[in-house]
Amino acid sequence: MSDFNAVLARNTDNAPKGIGPCSQTVAFSHYNNLSAQLPIDPKTGKIVEGGIIEQAEQCFNNIKAIVDSIDHAMTDIIRITVFVKNIKDVEAVDGVYKSFFPTYLPTRTTVAVAALPMDALVQVEALVSNGVGSIPNAPQAGDLIKLTNNTDKAPICALSTQTVSFSHYNNITAQLPIDPQSGVIVAGGVKEQASQCLKNIKAILGSIDVPFDDIVRMTIFLKDLSDLDAVNEVYSTFFPDSGIARAVGYLPARTTVEVAALPMHALVQMEAVVSHGDGTPPQAVEDRHGLIIEANNTDNAPKDSLSTQTVAFSHYNHISAQLGIDPNTGKVVAGGVKEQAGQCLNNIKAIVESIDHRMADVVKINIALKNIADIDAIDEAYVTFFPGGVPARRIVGVSALLEDALVQIDAVVGNEEGTPPIV
Repeated sequence: MSDFNAVLARNTDNAPKGIGPCSQTVAFSHYNNLSAQLPIDPKTGKIVEGGIIEQAEQCFNNIKAIVDSIDHAMTDIIRITVFVKNIKDVEAVDGVYKSFFPTYLPTRTTVAVAALPMDALVQVEALVSNGVGSIPNAPQAGDLIKLTNNTDKAPICALSTQTVSFSHYNNITAQLPIDPQSGVIVAGGVKEQASQCLKNIKAILGSIDVPFDDIVRMTIFLKDLSDLDAVNEVYSTFFPDSGIARAVGYLPARTTVEVAALPMHALVQMEAVVSHGDGTPPQAVEDRHGLIIEANNTDNAPKDSLSTQTVAFSHYNHISAQLGIDPNTGKVVAGGVKEQAGQCLNNIKAIVESIDHRMADVVKINIALKNIADIDAIDEAYVTFFPGGVPARRIVGVSALLEDALVQIDAVVGNEEGTPPIV
């Protein structure tokens, strides 16, 4: 019997098998990572008939079927991410959403994207707690509790909780540039909006007594990718935040995604994943920095001045989004989407191997495609890295990627040995 957590991939016939080689849910340690669910009827393998309401219901029914199949409940969901084709459909999706979460509210991210697989109108992704853990034949503390929190110092939403903690992670609802006092988008342009997003995240973390530099992963959703330089000007004033972080140049892992639209006509929205050294009861209370954040870069993959290639905390490694860039030349590789996908995955592999892990430790893959029709070409490269189709997966279509790339891929990786406490 191993003393380490193991990757546990599971599928049920009561939900669609998914697009391409992926698992419906992959558990590792205290989280289940679900593949994004399309509105596919598992009996027919086709998109359900009807409009946005019927499609949203099918997405959530598929999630519920997967959650039920692993003996969990919808109230075990920590985070929901909703991708719509048309931002005007969010209100209809919200009506369905309320029927699945009548009382408890997970954290949430909502964006409109350029395209979804199978020409769907909506796709929904879930992250689920896993109290028993994933050490083979050795259930861990199955009675770990969720800690939920809202503060009036950040915008409050009737359909989500600002932060939900479970075990050693806090997941933060994606923050729009809303002034919490007025409830409206701040005046100004993208720089002012980016600053407000980060202020909101900082206020939420302050309300649970967690330092800003405990953020391990940031996702930036931009209405216009050309605004990234302006956002980065602001971003670099928030990271690193503390003297200790500045001394070591600590930066979270990061992914930037261009979206078709954001709620409230915002120009930018930001989502954070945050370490939680204390853990949630009944874990033994640790000093906040008892478990350390381990950040690492390797010369064998492209480096970025505003992110770290991989940030590990507790039993997970978070990998910054990778483009099809050759680290030796600093340029996107020649060829088409298949070659670029191969380079993205080679970069991820180089990062994973630099921290003494392997691709079999990957539990979740997120893919952004310039042309959603390229999925089959992507999978030609993908199956050479994941022949068993084990990671859970999400695919969305975007209008543009940095460096005029055709594909971008990020990953979440299991860290079986965990990160050590300070001694």
